[in-house]
Amino acid sequence: MSNQTIATKFLLLGFSDFQELQILHFVVFLVIYLAALMGNLLIFMAIAFNHHLHIPMYFFLMNLSIVDFGSISVIVPKSMANSLMNIMSISYAGCVAQVFFLLFLVGADFSLLTVMAYDRYVAICQPLRYETIMNSRACVLLAAGAWISGILYSVLHIGNTFALTFCGGNMVDQFFCEIPQLLKLTCSDSYLSEVGVLVFSVCLVLGCFVFIILSYVQIFKSVLRIPSEQGRHKALSTCLPHLTVVSLFVSTGAFSYLKPTSSSPSALDLVVGILYSVLPPVMNPVIYSMRNKEIKAALRRLTGCR
Repeated sequence: MSNQTIATKFLLLGFSDFQELQILHFVVFLVIYLAALMGNLLIFMAIAFNHHLHIPMYFFLMNLSIVDFGSISVIVPKSMANSLMNIMSISYAGCVAQVFFLLFLVGADFSLLTVMAYDRYVAICQPLRYETIMNSRACVLLAAGAWISGILYSVLHIGNTFALTFCGGNMVDQFFCEIPQLLKLTCSDSYLSEVGVLVFSVCLVLGCFVFIILSYVQIFKSVLRIPSEQGRHKALSTCLPHLTVVSLFVSTGAFSYLKPTSSSPSALDLVVGILYSVLPPVMNPVIYSMRNKEIKAALRRLTGCR
């Protein structure tokens, strides 16, 4: 132990050692970041400025746009700056902040997706009670609960991860601070407590995912009983985008955290990191605006396009 040094900063994994490829990485991430910014901002403004969309489903979607923009802002600008300035380091405090805000926003994201599934279940399976159950107060409480659950989820991980001693080097095999990669650097015997928290997190996510799937089983049963084809199409147009977003979020996140961590850095780690941290915030506005006629109409009015 006397020859081991305590980490005061971390080195993040770069996409390339060649300056030309680093500039390419900067440009690609800049385009992705601007696309996520524009898409989520347009969704937010379209809902905020259109009184016809001031209903629970779009209220939660507006919160989701804020979360998506925040989550990609935690990771991408730092990675862009590192590539542009040809540095890979991040301070210990910066790594703590990055992990905290990322887990906070990811936890709030999945909580909102679960709440949105419940909202669709009530709207389609219990339409006569919808306005009573999903009133303004209930929507605010559910949204606040999603944000608070994200904070608690993040604090739980932060308290367990950064209470450990990092003396196994300071090279993080990812382009941002990621808990599975940080655990590889610890030399503390209490790392099993964080592993236990990760297992608890996986069980919690799977529980929410099962709740979402069961909700949609009931939704599709109710949709099949709708007599008119137009009614079935309208119900599916509001449900399928949400189910697509949930599938994208869960599949990429689960693959990243459940796959075995390699002892050496690999291109697969970088690709998986992009899939669950960068791709969903970019794709969510596209998915929600593709099949939803009300969102598309609101976006056309907002941008003045016909």
